[in-house]
Amino acid sequence: MGDNLSANYWYEGYCLQSGELLRLPRTALVEAIARGLMAELADDELHSREGKMYGILLVETRTGERRVLKAFSGLLNGESVVDGWVPPIPGREKVALDEVRTLAELDAIKQELITLNQLPERKKYEAVALEFDQQLQAMSDRHRQRKYQRQQQRQLLSATLSPAAITAALQQLDEESRQDGMESRRLKQERDMVLQPLEEAIATANARIQYLKQKRKSLSRQLQAQMHAAYTLMNFLGQSASLQQLMPSGLPTGTGDCCAPKLLHYAATHGLKPLAMAEFWCGSSSQDKVQGEFYGACEERCQPLMGFLLSGLKSHSSTLDFGSHVIYEDEWLMAVNKPAGLLSVPGRYLDSQDSVVSRLRHLLPDEKMLAAVHRLDQDTSGILLLAKDSQTYRQLNQQFQHRQVYKVYEAILAGVISTDAGIIDLPLWGDPQNRPYQQVDWQHGKPSVTEYRAIAREGYYTRIEFVPLTGRTHQLRVHAADAQGLGVVILGDRFYGCTAGVTRLHLHARELRFQHPHSEETIQLQVETPF
Repeated sequence: MGDNLSANYWYEGYCLQSGELLRLPRTALVEAIARGLMAELADDELHSREGKMYGILLVETRTGERRVLKAFSGLLNGESVVDGWVPPIPGREKVALDEVRTLAELDAIKQELITLNQLPERKKYEAVALEFDQQLQAMSDRHRQRKYQRQQQRQLLSATLSPAAITAALQQLDEESRQDGMESRRLKQERDMVLQPLEEAIATANARIQYLKQKRKSLSRQLQAQMHAAYTLMNFLGQSASLQQLMPSGLPTGTGDCCAPKLLHYAATHGLKPLAMAEFWCGSSSQDKVQGEFYGACEERCQPLMGFLLSGLKSHSSTLDFGSHVIYEDEWLMAVNKPAGLLSVPGRYLDSQDSVVSRLRHLLPDEKMLAAVHRLDQDTSGILLLAKDSQTYRQLNQQFQHRQVYKVYEAILAGVISTDAGIIDLPLWGDPQNRPYQQVDWQHGKPSVTEYRAIAREGYYTRIEFVPLTGRTHQLRVHAADAQGLGVVILGDRFYGCTAGVTRLHLHARELRFQHPHSEETIQLQVETPF
């Protein structure tokens, strides 16, 4: 299992019984095997035409022989079963007739909705209503002009006729006014009589549309529930469970059709021991997937299943030997050299609990707390400082807030910059709808300042030293990538536009200098840059 030592990604989840973190690596070896499959697919016109996810699983048989399993997501050229590929998770055939019947019913609903939306009465209503509106407007204009003329006549009559003659003349003008009002009411009544049956037909059609939409939603949910109840997964403990049991709060469309669940289920049901797995996109690039790129377990459909699927598989977690990453420790605090790809602190969800803090807690007595004083991005490696009690935490945290901690990062830029040193002063703002993405925003951004110095230019790359004077989220990454900063993204920073085929973000927290909160000594820490 030496292949696991160079893992570029971990498929992981917590065992539902023991709570243990279970992990399966994506290694350099399995990536090389995957690239061979990519080349085969590229030569096959049928495969290269349609962009989709593919996956391979390196397994070991009971006799120690190694094999490679391969899978595709969803359908391949309209087929779910293809020779040489892992078959779909069983269960779909149980609901095949219901699926055909429901899909036919959904198609009939779709056609009826099209007919109802194109109801002839809709256009007729619009045309008739427009015609009456024009007639009423013309009549209104005519009545307004006649009303004005009557007003003029009344003024003229009062000045020239006797009282008896005036009365008779005014009665005539009032009669004309009544006639205008009657004419207007007659036209509106005529309009209502013509439009009413059209309105009723349209209202009936709209009510039918609402009913059909509700029925369509109900049928879709019913079919999905049937399918999820029928799909049955097996893990390496020999346990079986339906998708509905594993994700009772709801399943996104396509759950169970991805490569990872197909591969792991097949291995579990055939007594094969997984060694490493890789998933990649092949074919036409999509909005969020790029040809030839490797991707991890999708958050919504696959990640929630990982804990169950990996149960019974020997954990590859390095939790128990993580103490080797500790570079400084005393009774109040601890500093570690965090590897890239590991969270600083546990996340909010079950599948993001693995972190520096959770791995180190087993080293301390139960009553001792452990808290990260600052954060490093998951993809950033380097020095992370942790406190063992609340007083130490507060004092160190104040040093960070008051910019009394000296930090040096080393990075490689995916390009060459012309300047040797300088200061980047660009305010950063994080869009709440797109966390944790940050951008330069002069109106809403918070002050963000970074000193930089080019250390070396190596071919098409620049090795650079950053000294952040503030501590904003993704500060160095944005100050490097933004055109108003260096205008060159950090190598491996796909989040901000790097497309180079490397396996990690080339950003490392190399040095940290601070005052010890108890001894008041200056503590200077430094670790070697791993790239």
